[in-house]
This record gives sequence, C-alpha cells and structure tokens, in this order.
Amino acid sequence: MELAYYPGCTLKTRAQGFETSAIAVMKALGIDLVELPRWNCCGTVYSLAEDDLIHHVAAVRNLIRVKEQGKNKVVTLCAFCYNTLKRANLIMKDSPDKRFAVNSFMDEELPYAGEVETVHLLQVLRDDVGTETITARVKRPLTGTRVAAYYGCTLLRPATTAIDNSERPTVLQNVVKALGGTATGFPFATECCGAYLAVNNPDVISERANAIISSAVKNGAEVVIVSCPLCEFNLRQAKNEYKLPVLYFTQLMALAFGLDPAVCGFEENSPETRAWLKSKGLVS
Repeated sequence: MELAYYPGCTLKTRAQGFETSAIAVMKALGIDLVELPRWNCCGTVYSLAEDDLIHHVAAVRNLIRVKEQGKNKVVTLCAFCYNTLKRANLIMKDSPDKRFAVNSFMDEELPYAGEVETVHLLQVLRDDVGTETITARVKRPLTGTRVAAYYGCTLLRPATTAIDNSERPTVLQNVVKALGGTATGFPFATECCGAYLAVNNPDVISERANAIISSAVKNGAEVVIVSCPLCEFNLRQAKNEYKLPVLYFTQLMALAFGLDPAVCGFEENSPETRAWLKSKGLVS
C-alpha cells in the first residue's frame, strides 16, 4: 500500500528523525510513504484574516501536487502542516467565492476544489492500520514504560479539523498501549506549548513548558511523546528540576518494533532524552 506523503520544511532540517522513523515504521506495517514531488512550504500557519486568501495559496499548491499524482489522500507528520493543509482544503471545498479567488491567483495550476483528503499519520494508524496490527509488529514491548501523550493545539483545534475528541483525545494513548507501554493521563496534554512565541517571547515558552512537563511528571510520566517539531523544541525549554525526555511518537514505535535505532536520528534529541534511552537499554 502506498500513501502520498507531504513532509514539510522542518522534517527536512531539525526534525529529520521524525521523518526517518515514521517512514521506517510505516514500511514495517506494510505502507510506503511516497513523498510528493515539487512540494513547497505549507505556509507554516493558517491565516485567520478573512481577506488574507493569498496566504493559503502555498497550502493549496501542495494539494494540487497530490491531485497531479492521481491521488485523493495525503498524509502529514507535522501537526502544524496538518492543520494548515486541512483548513486551507476546507476553504477550497466549502467556500465557492474564496475557492474562485484562490484559483485565480494560480493561473498556471490545475483548478482545485477540495478533492484531496488531508490526514495525519495518527489517523492512518488508528483508522487504516489498527492497534492490533501495531501490537502484532512489536518486538520489544515497552512494558513498565510510563508515557505522557502530549497533543498540543493543532491536532485538536478547531473542532472542524480535529483528529480526535478535542477535550478527551485517546489516539496517542492507544498507540502507547499497543506498544505495551503505560499511557499516563495528565491535565496539560492539550495545552498550548506557546508555539511561535519562541521567536519573540521565550519567557512565555519557558513558563508553558514548565507547566506541561511538571504536570506530566506529577502524573507519573517518565517520557513525553509529541507529533510536532515545534512542540518538541519548546518542551525542551522547561527550566525546572525535571529533565523529562521528549520523543516523537514514531521514534518510540521504531524502538518497540525492534528497528535499527539509526532510523530514529536520536542525535537530534535533547541530551536528557538520549541519556534516558540508554538507561532503559533502548539504545547502546
């Protein structure tokens, strides 16, 4: 089985381990992620201004690339990319006036009307693969490992694009359980990490990261998993006594599947994360 795959910019730079581990994990599950040719930046964030339609052209161009390949579905890994592509697609599908305007900006592209379904990899794992198939592929069960599943904002908000229940999501926890680990619930699982305030107000990021990491620790977690490179970066900024490791969920899956740790790119992770992996015997 093949799925059209949109990587986005960060997975080609500082989050390469997220991409390489996801590709390896999905291949182990019998699914090839086929990268789109000629993809471009998604625009990074979805513009909330009603008259800022030009901001959505970048996202729509990527959806047209999927259509050009004869596909009707594209999968993303980065939560921000998912949110941006999904919401731009809804405009093209549900708003004739805006669709006409955006298509008019792209006179050399195929006309687009929201034909491509945008999904996150977690939806593929839940809806197409299933937890039983994931469990069957596990070679090194994460028995005794207490994992906090952190969602952040863009997978769950707004409700029109949420991949799960916005208040009580379970998809990440179910992946943890399928790997043999223990999913520890914590009240900050869907709180914002501060997003791009990291650029101009790092004190806010430190405050948010402290609250999230402290909440995870107080609820028994020994590691946090994420699906967003920006969340991973921001959670590193916690300035408290807890040096909680942070992993992409696909890195944890790769380890449980018994895949070569080299596919995970752990050199990109924080020092405390690498130290934790060694202490658990998950890497040498």
